[in-house]
Amino acid sequence: MTTASILEQLAAMGSEQTRKTFKNHGAPDSMFGVKVGDLKTIVKKVKKNHELSLELYATGNSDAQYLAGLIADEKRITAADLQHWAEGATWYMLSEYTVPWVAAESPHGWQLALQWIESDQEKIAECGWATLNNWVSLRPDETLDIPALSQLLDRVSDNIHPAQNRVRYVMNGFVIATGCYVAPLHEKAKAVAQQIGKVSVNVGNTACKVPFAPDYIQKVEEMGRVGVKRKMARC
Repeated sequence: MTTASILEQLAAMGSEQTRKTFKNHGAPDSMFGVKVGDLKTIVKKVKKNHELSLELYATGNSDAQYLAGLIADEKRITAADLQHWAEGATWYMLSEYTVPWVAAESPHGWQLALQWIESDQEKIAECGWATLNNWVSLRPDETLDIPALSQLLDRVSDNIHPAQNRVRYVMNGFVIATGCYVAPLHEKAKAVAQQIGKVSVNVGNTACKVPFAPDYIQKVEEMGRVGVKRKMARC
């Protein structure tokens, strides 16, 4: 399958209702409005395809860019590719899911995340925190930089409420991810979650809600799943 043929399929799969829904969530005009489930039918056909993923992302079409993340080869994508993707992310489905998923599965995720969270560009900072969230969910605790993660929890505690809108959302997600997936920092994350309390995020004309970190972490603890890692970020 080529980029052109895939774009033709995406155009046929799109619907005005899905476009409207995505627009309410902040999606750009450059999209067909294809449901994620329909995108996955294409994934089954093309599998992982490094070159095709880069071409699809370069189209600037949001549906194609999301698909690019689903077929990206985390072993072949470079830090420069991921930087380009982060800079081209136009809404949170790309900056908080597509790019961070692939970055976290790649060897470049940790270093890129630490760079991205320093950015004053909201979408890039989102990529950074969301990459951290996925990074800690995938890797064994013994391979993680626990002192650095502990310092990042302190940073969230001190800075989350005045942070940029969607950055607040993913910083809250970092507390949750650390509390759920990093056993050595479980108790500290619980304390930080209690300290920051409710996090307010403008989610636009949607019914989305910001997870309340203390309750989320507590639920995972009650299930006995603290420290249980995920096999992959993309879903």
